[in-house]
Amino acid sequence: MKDTLINELRTAYDTQLRGVTPPGGSARIEKDGPLTRVVGWHRGFVTGPRELGVCGAELDKLIARQRDFYAARGEAVEWKTRAHDLPADLTDRLTAAGFVAEDSETVLIGQSADLAADPVLPEGVTLRRVSARSDLQRIAAMESVVWGEDWGWLAGDLAARIEIAPENTVVLVAEARTEVVCAAWLVFKDGIDFGGLWGGSTLKEWRGQGIYRAMVAHRAQLAAARDVPYLYVDASADSAPILTRLGLHAVTTTTPYVWSP
Repeated sequence: MKDTLINELRTAYDTQLRGVTPPGGSARIEKDGPLTRVVGWHRGFVTGPRELGVCGAELDKLIARQRDFYAARGEAVEWKTRAHDLPADLTDRLTAAGFVAEDSETVLIGQSADLAADPVLPEGVTLRRVSARSDLQRIAAMESVVWGEDWGWLAGDLAARIEIAPENTVVLVAEARTEVVCAAWLVFKDGIDFGGLWGGSTLKEWRGQGIYRAMVAHRAQLAAARDVPYLYVDASADSAPILTRLGLHAVTTTTPYVWSP
């Protein structure tokens, strides 16, 4: 029974979630054969259907064309792969073309109605929706601390998303007094049965207190209120066990392959 559910969720994922949300700002979306790519983001991005429909030398040419396109722009590019993509040697061919695998994440899907609950937060921590540029900059600063690298680009990325689709982009912060201790966002797409759970990074000293779980519960409430039946997330090794316990199901894994000039 569970295998049937997983197959149904994976099929829905492949049918509805292989595209790219218009990123807003100066970024644009282009097509190259079976691929969709983003130009003008903080780095290039490439994704495609489960079955690319090309193999061998033709696939090598398609890969090289993406690499050379971004090389001419002096930009890095991420090619988003999934474990069940075809042809099966796609990742080997990406590696041969100079792409490097980053950490894999687990694609998890759950039912909004089952996950929805009133968020339970530690004493002194509050949750609110934000859209002001100053708050988005505070989120970027927090993410930079969490990940140990400059995430300054995130403020502009979130601002562009909110500008182009304010009703479909919900950015949340958990604050302890004036400090942002966690941030997460929920992204809807018109006509799609899924809401995307993104972010969820928490400052180290605030982890293990249920803040991430509260973020999931509240975003599930918002999705259920909009009659969006499913939530999905690309979960890190740290987050996947928490989300699985909450009731989400692992349907595949996703690995970014990155080429940098």
